[in-house]
Amino acid sequence: MTRTLRTQVAVIGAGPAGLLLSQLLAGAGIETVVIDRKDRAYIEGRIRAGVLEQGTVDALSEAGVGDRLRREGLVHDGFDLCFDGDRHRIDLRALTGKSVTVYGQTEVTKDLFQRRFAQAQQFFLGVSDTRPEGLKDARPRVHFTHEGRGITVEADFIAGCDGFHGPARQSIPPEVLRTFERVYPFGWLGIMVEKPPVSHELIYANHARGFALASMRSQTRSRYYLQCGVQENIADWPDERFWEELSLRLGPDTAASLQTGASFEKSIAPLRSFVAEPMRYGNLFLAGDAAHIVPPTGAKGLNLAVADVQLLSRALIAHYRDNNDHYIDTYSQTVLSRVWKVERFSWQLSTLMHQFPDNSPFEQRMQRAEFDYIAGSEAAARSIAENYVGLPLE
Repeated sequence: MTRTLRTQVAVIGAGPAGLLLSQLLAGAGIETVVIDRKDRAYIEGRIRAGVLEQGTVDALSEAGVGDRLRREGLVHDGFDLCFDGDRHRIDLRALTGKSVTVYGQTEVTKDLFQRRFAQAQQFFLGVSDTRPEGLKDARPRVHFTHEGRGITVEADFIAGCDGFHGPARQSIPPEVLRTFERVYPFGWLGIMVEKPPVSHELIYANHARGFALASMRSQTRSRYYLQCGVQENIADWPDERFWEELSLRLGPDTAASLQTGASFEKSIAPLRSFVAEPMRYGNLFLAGDAAHIVPPTGAKGLNLAVADVQLLSRALIAHYRDNNDHYIDTYSQTVLSRVWKVERFSWQLSTLMHQFPDNSPFEQRMQRAEFDYIAGSEAAARSIAENYVGLPLE
């Protein structure tokens, strides 16, 4: 027998976007039910991005989950771009007056889960067969199976925060939904290691053998990436080979400070740019990776999802508190305007910093000219910095 529950907002997806949305709505007295196909341990264990814009830090603080972030996060006032051994620092603080904070998405998720459970948030985790229905009805529904029992959640609104492969976007009729995609001809091979980072700020490097990124999660935990073929096998990348290749791409001066060791996480992630339009259909709203994907080059995935959630929470709070649907009615248009600007930046930085197998000598020279322009022009560097620290919400 199916059990039926009623709530104000049904949130599909218990990643940082869904958790933050439920937390912001809870602060305004709005009830939510959060649904996810994975369990808490799996969700908290996913290794993801670690560079937070100031707007993301502010949103997490507003949600009441900023204490550990402020204690443990690493504030960065700049980062380095390298091209064929030449290195140029983008001074975020001097160019924009802002900074970014390094704090792993895994930690953000843990903080949000802890807060939501402490406030008795109603969760259904480890569900299957999730199916949104009646999206244009006054009370849309989400059907799923939990612990062998059918569950239906009736709500005023459904928030699809369930990632690229989730059911929310797929429930929008194909004649309504438009998608735009660029699949890149390479991936990122990433490792985590319990060693201090090679630099106190991030280094993005374009080398003739491919892109490399030196990043970190803390003062004692480093995250490194190499551009590789999408079809490559991780088994072909033992740690020794990875360190040798990373040292080569970062250059001898940087490699001299590199502390190597046994990795405890290793994976290959494909790169793509993706946008779905619209981000609202009836009483369903999309947010985060359910609606858009950016290549990780500009560190925008989590930040873009948080911006979506800030705008969506504003719209829902205005509806319940003020009986004002202006922000609901303009949600898709407002969010997509910002999404495309962020997509542009991530595409720009990815195009600049990677080796493309089909690039002609002309295109290779254009990459070099772009780097030289950024290094020699304060206006060009400021444009990079403004995008990196985060564009205004609207």
